[in-house]
Amino acid sequence: MKAAVLERITNIRDHPRPLSFMEIPEPEPGEGQILVKVSVCGVCHTELDEIEGRTPPSSFPFILGHQIVGIVEKRGARATKFSEGRRVGIGWIGSACGTCQYCRGGMENLCPDFKATGRDLPGGYAQYVAVLEDFAFPVPDTFSDAQAAPLLCAGAIGWRSLRLAGLSDGEPLGLTGFGASAHLVLQLARFLYPHSKISVFARSEHERRFALALGAGWVGDTSEKSPEKLAAVIDTTPAWKPVACALENLAPGGRLLINAIRKEEADKDQLLKLDYPLHLWQEKEIKSVANVARRDIAEFLDLAAKIPILPDVEEYAFFDANRALAELKAGQIRGAKVLKIE
Repeated sequence: MKAAVLERITNIRDHPRPLSFMEIPEPEPGEGQILVKVSVCGVCHTELDEIEGRTPPSSFPFILGHQIVGIVEKRGARATKFSEGRRVGIGWIGSACGTCQYCRGGMENLCPDFKATGRDLPGGYAQYVAVLEDFAFPVPDTFSDAQAAPLLCAGAIGWRSLRLAGLSDGEPLGLTGFGASAHLVLQLARFLYPHSKISVFARSEHERRFALALGAGWVGDTSEKSPEKLAAVIDTTPAWKPVACALENLAPGGRLLINAIRKEEADKDQLLKLDYPLHLWQEKEIKSVANVARRDIAEFLDLAAKIPILPDVEEYAFFDANRALAELKAGQIRGAKVLKIE
């Protein structure tokens, strides 16, 4: 099969073609696994974290990609959940132990044996992928393959972030950064909290206009003050400065949710500098959002189909994967980027 393979850690700004295209053996599904013929795979900022070594793959060479949509082509022993020909989606969570205290408590995203698709297990930047059937999901007919891909990660982690925010209808919400995840959270929040005003903070004027078109009540630069103090802010940026800016905009008792697998290393002038009275006083909270559980993906796919939420998608040919990643690194973002695997 054809695959786009990461062979080493690299700085994508210096080496804008980090993936090599090669022919490798097609995988065989093991016990409890299905073989999926990949149709599309979303491009996520986490891939940049992997390429640049902030959360590196478990080995090299390695196949990235964790927003996968495709068709079940073959079933391994004891795999009975999906029939051949069924369309399925696969997200970041590739496996968990199922027996630890976190798994038993419904928090398998914190399992010490958590394995991520496209980081610990081979991903979807390839024509085929073998995955555990218990970590694959039926894709609602509402969505095309390309529309479904970002729902599996950007949407699911956004839903987890919004749920952890503990927002009540009418309480103001902030979103800092406006890429694949935030543009889905905005649509979800408008549906779930119709009386809540949503403020969006983004460096790019293009992203701010996009947020207004999707129903944001106010938009501004990352460092601007929102018109009112916010009950919660969800940060989806790779940088540290927006964390301090978001804390300034929180109301007393407000909560900041940091939705990022990793933050990029900062220059000295961009390091996180907190002033206790300004940023943390009055019982403000900071909470990280770690991975996703299967519940997050299943619930969000169902919600997105009912609303419906249709992601704004930029499609790229498979052999343009490096270009898509370079544009993502450069901040050239509108909605979600998706590779068409051929």
